[in-house]
Amino acid sequence: MLRIKNLVKSYDGEQRRRSRAARAEPDRVYAVNDVSFDVADGELFTLLGPSGCGKTTTLRSIAGLERPDAGTIEVGGRVLFSGGEPGKGTAKLVNMPANERGLGMVFQSYAIWPHMTVFDNVAFPLQVRKRGTRPGKKELTDRVMRVLATMELADLAGRQATKLSGGQQQRLALARALVIEPPLLLLDEPLSNLDAKLRESLRYELKRLQRELGITSVYVTHDQTEALVLSSSIAVMRGGNVVQLGRPREIYENPNSRFVAEFIGTSNFIAGVVEAKDGSRYTIRTDDGPLVLDAAADVPTGSQVVVSIRPEAVEVSLSSRAGEVPNEWTGKVLTRAFLGEAVDHVVTVGQHEIRARGNPSVSIAPDTEVYLRFDPNKLALVPVA
Repeated sequence: MLRIKNLVKSYDGEQRRRSRAARAEPDRVYAVNDVSFDVADGELFTLLGPSGCGKTTTLRSIAGLERPDAGTIEVGGRVLFSGGEPGKGTAKLVNMPANERGLGMVFQSYAIWPHMTVFDNVAFPLQVRKRGTRPGKKELTDRVMRVLATMELADLAGRQATKLSGGQQQRLALARALVIEPPLLLLDEPLSNLDAKLRESLRYELKRLQRELGITSVYVTHDQTEALVLSSSIAVMRGGNVVQLGRPREIYENPNSRFVAEFIGTSNFIAGVVEAKDGSRYTIRTDDGPLVLDAAADVPTGSQVVVSIRPEAVEVSLSSRAGEVPNEWTGKVLTRAFLGEAVDHVVTVGQHEIRARGNPSVSIAPDTEVYLRFDPNKLALVPVA
């Protein structure tokens, strides 16, 4: 459905040099640096990363709100932008205007029209279409009311948009994007302005709608929980580049770098050296003892690595099972925190403070000697770049 190839977008940077020739050619800042990915029909594809990583610039380039320097953007086989290959000039070959791309977009700020009713907000994109493509009055009313019913806003069709709650306004913005029946829906952090409970509720509502309606969507967020809940696929971005692309579970359980492991959830990091390798089974030598794990990565013996251990993959026990299971370490509880659905323990082992998350019924007091166990199938091997 969507194909992005070698997308580049840069801006003028600071003119730091003092020579006249250098001032005439300011430094370039690459917001998007040779990014490529495909989005399948009916997929919800998320661009995830910290502020300034290039995710919103990529989305705006797809929408036609930014003109890239180079690359290709296609939707359903239709070329929306083509500006050559990186390093081979930036001459514009194709740059379809935003209003002719036919894409739906939902902004972080809702961007609803305050002087219009709910019905008129949703109807507006249909009313401003060119003659010949504009639906008749009955069809327009039917389409607007159908999408309002989907968003559970049909009873509020006559209400002024400003008299809606935050969650209702966000659903209104989504309804306005959907009414044009776009081939691709673009969402720029649409839930970030909502309170935590409403944001969680709307995540599942948005996921249900996207799957029921089969809308191909590109979603931008810096919230890793949101990305894991909503996405079919995730592209993790950093410094204008896609650093890992895959399914949510794949990225969470097998991060390809420390940056990804730190950004997607919480991890404990243990540095070590590959001591032995037998197929996919690795033995890692660390300062606090050996770790055995299974990994698909191909890392040679003697390589420096980092083992990423999610808190939920750490078992805390008052009794030892040494000799029965691998990866048992001893430590002392430093502190604990009750989170409602879980209890976090921070356990000191040598120079490390290891965070473990478990059943809320298990709560161990500080200064208690405990045993930590790590499941070899739940540890991730991260090469040291």
